[in-house]
Formats: sequence, structure tokens, C-alpha cells
Amino acid sequence: MSHSILLIQPDLRYLDGRIWADYDSIEACLDGVCRVFEEHLKTSNPQAPTITYDIAQLFDFIESLGDLSCLVLNRPSGTYVPHNKDWIKERLYVLLRKQSDGM
Repeated sequence: MSHSILLIQPDLRYLDGRIWADYDSIEACLDGVCRVFEEHLKTSNPQAPTITYDIAQLFDFIESLGDLSCLVLNRPSGTYVPHNKDWIKERLYVLLRKQSDGM
């Protein structure tokens, strides 16, 4: 378990749109990314009774964000290591693959 901080800036032109959240683990942080996307889908499709999406749509959403970063605590050094969108997408792919294989 590594404490993680998710940093989101939807549009680089507007600094007031920045949001962040902290999580007890990397997996929880990645779930947080999915929840942000799901909320975006619900807002974009308020009439839809259910929300479904595939990984390509999730990755397109991630790419559409001005900035998305994850800071992960390195316990031995006591510092946070920054990770970019590509790292987040790689980790999401592995996580979602595991979840789909477990079904």
C-alpha cells in the first residue's frame, strides 16, 4: 500500500479547475480516475439509465484532460514520486484486465 495523490487539471487555461484527492493505495487512486470519468459520463448523458464504457473511451478522456498526474509515496525515501498519464493508463489497463479476468 502506497499513499497516492491524484492531481487533475481539466483545462490548462484555467487554474481554478484544479482538483486533487488522496488515497491509501495506488489501486484506490486508479479507481478514483475511473470514478471521475464515470461522473463525467453521467453529467454528459443525464438521461441514460446506466453508464457503460470501454477502456478506449477512458483513455480518450484521460488524454483530453489538460493534466493528470499521480504522486505515489516512496516509503524508504519519504518522498512522492510523480507519474504521468501514460503510467496511469498502463496501471489502469492492468487493473481493469485483472478485474475482467476475475469475473
